[in-house]
Amino acid sequence: MNMQHLNRSLRGSARTVQQGVPAAVHIPAAVSVHRSSGVQGPACATTPLDAAPQRLPASKVSQQRMAPVICNAAAAEAPPAPAGDGVGERQDLRNIAIIAHVDHGKTTLVDKLLLQSKVFRDNQATSDRMMDNNDLERERGITILAKNTAIRYKDIKINIIDTPGHADFGGEVERVLNMCDGVLLLVDSVEGPMPQTRFVLRKSLALNKKVVVVVNKIDREAARPDWVIDRTFELFMDLGASDEQCDFPVVYASGFSGISGHDLKNMAPDMDPLFQTIVKEIQPPVVKQDAPLQMLVASVEYDNFLGRIAIGRVMNGTIKKGQQVAVCSVVEGEGAKTRMSKVVELYAYDQFNKVSMEEVPSGDIVAVSGIQDVKIGETICAKEAPVALDTIKVEEPTVSMVFMINTSPFAGKEGKFVTTRNLKDRLDKELERNLALRVEAGESADSFVVSGRGMMHLGILIENMRREGFEFEIGPPKVILQDGPDGKKYEPYEEAYVEVPEQYVGAVVELFAQRRGEMQDMSPPSEGGTTTLKFRIATRGLVGLRNNLLTSTRGLGQLNTLFLEYGPQAGTILMREQGSIVAHETGQVTAYALESAQDKGTMFIRPGDQVYEGQCVGQHVKAGDMKINVCKTKALTNMRAAGSDKKAGLNEPRNLSLDDALEYINEDEMVEVTPKSVRIRKDPAYSKKGKKGQ
Repeated sequence: MNMQHLNRSLRGSARTVQQGVPAAVHIPAAVSVHRSSGVQGPACATTPLDAAPQRLPASKVSQQRMAPVICNAAAAEAPPAPAGDGVGERQDLRNIAIIAHVDHGKTTLVDKLLLQSKVFRDNQATSDRMMDNNDLERERGITILAKNTAIRYKDIKINIIDTPGHADFGGEVERVLNMCDGVLLLVDSVEGPMPQTRFVLRKSLALNKKVVVVVNKIDREAARPDWVIDRTFELFMDLGASDEQCDFPVVYASGFSGISGHDLKNMAPDMDPLFQTIVKEIQPPVVKQDAPLQMLVASVEYDNFLGRIAIGRVMNGTIKKGQQVAVCSVVEGEGAKTRMSKVVELYAYDQFNKVSMEEVPSGDIVAVSGIQDVKIGETICAKEAPVALDTIKVEEPTVSMVFMINTSPFAGKEGKFVTTRNLKDRLDKELERNLALRVEAGESADSFVVSGRGMMHLGILIENMRREGFEFEIGPPKVILQDGPDGKKYEPYEEAYVEVPEQYVGAVVELFAQRRGEMQDMSPPSEGGTTTLKFRIATRGLVGLRNNLLTSTRGLGQLNTLFLEYGPQAGTILMREQGSIVAHETGQVTAYALESAQDKGTMFIRPGDQVYEGQCVGQHVKAGDMKINVCKTKALTNMRAAGSDKKAGLNEPRNLSLDDALEYINEDEMVEVTPKSVRIRKDPAYSKKGKKGQ
């Protein structure tokens, strides 16, 4: 243990003594119950977990017991085998995941690791953010889907999983952590740990993964690495990390410049110190080569030629191309079931490519094709001994929206897939790989209630669907309530962190107070004059708040949120003070009509646009809606005034993106989504009084 780690441990011990609680308590290892076998094939048992006890501060024991149970597949055992037969460590392999807050440099760091490991030829053309191959990921600059790759350092293969940083895509993180033995936690050298850092780190510690802290962007002018390490250590303690977990190794790096090191005064010109730390600190996978095959499916991809591809880690045994296997699944309330299938193609990840393999031993991450109905959470087993691992579980969704077919006057003009059947098939396909999503039948046969982890989670799904040619309508977002211990309905609450210049603190506090937000903490201004505010606010109070925050802070405020808990309902929250400007008739927008209409509020349309009766064409300056004819033309007479031909002076309209439209709508409005347009309209099922069905 070096001096820096010793100081952290001493500070943690001193804090524990001051709190007057025991240093640590032991939690017994979890034991799973054997489920009954299904009727579709051979008996399929479940495997008990063999997790080691965790040492947690006493203050965190109750919190840990209340946390959602996540399958520790890496600790699951195969059917009984002779002691020590085929059991060992694969010293030639490491499995790691890279986790961090949004925009802390995960994907850029992976780029440098790929380049410096000589994955590409010297004259081969490469691009930035090579792992972000999705159009939306490149446009928004964030990672949405977890992705696998592998590089080689000397004689050691390192499987790398690049994970999303936003909490709305936490389901991606939760399912892929089962495939790795350790994680690289990236922390910005200026910002330090952020809300999403807490979320992904909590999941890693719950699975007892080894954590290597990488202080990234160390070459920034305002870098403060000592402060960042102290804040990271405090975060470990807050999350109930054990003494061993708090003694984390630290590597300083810059993914952009491609440098790393253990000492700021002696940085290496490459990523070699980081590679060495990964090999030294991340434990090699413990394997049982002679045990029957077990592979937990953690991800599913689709190929036009190969069909569905299952991705996961071979937990025990060896998987072979052409092998007859049993696919086991555990269905709640129905027990474990199994069916037979065959491995048609087998791939392993190596040097940024999928390499066809004849067989792959346990410990490695593979992609399997040929099992067309495979799902995430199922276990691919040896047909002679079908033993299912515990399925992957993720946290429940908090926000829901109603998806329905387009019923506007412009329905069917711009989309390729417009029927209820098209919509249902697409949502069912999304459920196969998106574990955090829920789809239920709506009030009518043409509607579906889609639930997700947040507005961005559902917004990305909607954007992908419209780019694929779907045309449909979206209802206003609603939070999902749960039954509380007192029999009343509880709603989700979130922690909101706002970084804002000091002169806008008052405006931010007032904005959150209007949404019934409670300020929990306020840090003093940093060297750059930025103040960090922490609020506790109901999830529904965050709808539409981001745009108002940007307006109040002139675009300088940054908002990050993290799910906190379920609590008593906060009461009435006024989501939007202004009403909408509604089109009075169907037709083409004219400049003559807009010249007078723009005095009533902010317009969403331009001259020449096609609108229909009931479409929201602007935001009113006052409360309540106003109907305006934006299609009227100037009357023709035989008399001409002096200024009759003067060009109309029009203000620039507000361009509503899909995210803006979803946050804008009220209870009596909906968003019409097509491949070419995003429109807001009044819900015809609501009367002028705002009551549905009247």
